[in-house]
Amino acid sequence: MNKWIFTPVFLLLLTTFSGCTSIPPEAPTLSAELGTRIESLEKANIRLLQNFFEQKRRQVDFFIEHEWLPVFANQFFQKPKMARAWGTIVSENNIPQRTKFIVTVGTKIQQAMNTKRVELIAPLEELEKRLIDSLTSEYSQAKAINNSITSLLLSASKVAENRDRLLAKAGISQDKVTKVIDKTEAIVSKLLQGAQTVDEKATLAEEYMDKLKELKGSL
Repeated sequence: MNKWIFTPVFLLLLTTFSGCTSIPPEAPTLSAELGTRIESLEKANIRLLQNFFEQKRRQVDFFIEHEWLPVFANQFFQKPKMARAWGTIVSENNIPQRTKFIVTVGTKIQQAMNTKRVELIAPLEELEKRLIDSLTSEYSQAKAINNSITSLLLSASKVAENRDRLLAKAGISQDKVTKVIDKTEAIVSKLLQGAQTVDEKATLAEEYMDKLKELKGSL
């Protein structure tokens, strides 16, 4: 999986100016350009984050269709009431009743699938939102710091005095976002491992929900 670089490039600019007693005339322009680059990096990283979670949603959809649905449908048709109704319709060879039964049952199964999808997808979407909010907040701080640097360069005063203070505020917590991404990958992968019995499948789904809830609570 791709690892994302969140550390602002303007740290290099600050380091470059650390030994300078005068500021080159092009420095304010470079700093303003750097602000634009930070904006582009933010958008790119948010797109990567959204693409990651879209992939996880597709994997959950695959699980519902190929793992959960066959078990649910089998249990649904084994219910005595359903079995008797279908047996009667088949024995009487009543085509209109057979069609009505299939449409009614198909609607119920589709509703059950939709409910299960909302149940499994909702925590992923909330986790995605929290990560994007966190990332946006950190980039906002980076852009604010860069704006301060630009102002300092334009005024051409107290650059060295403010450098260390700005550097201390410039870090973006790449590790936090990366760890959450890795843990989400592991949680969804475990859900997709497959299970042989209904109880095992139910346990996998419950563990999936609990783990995502725990991960969400850590943010």
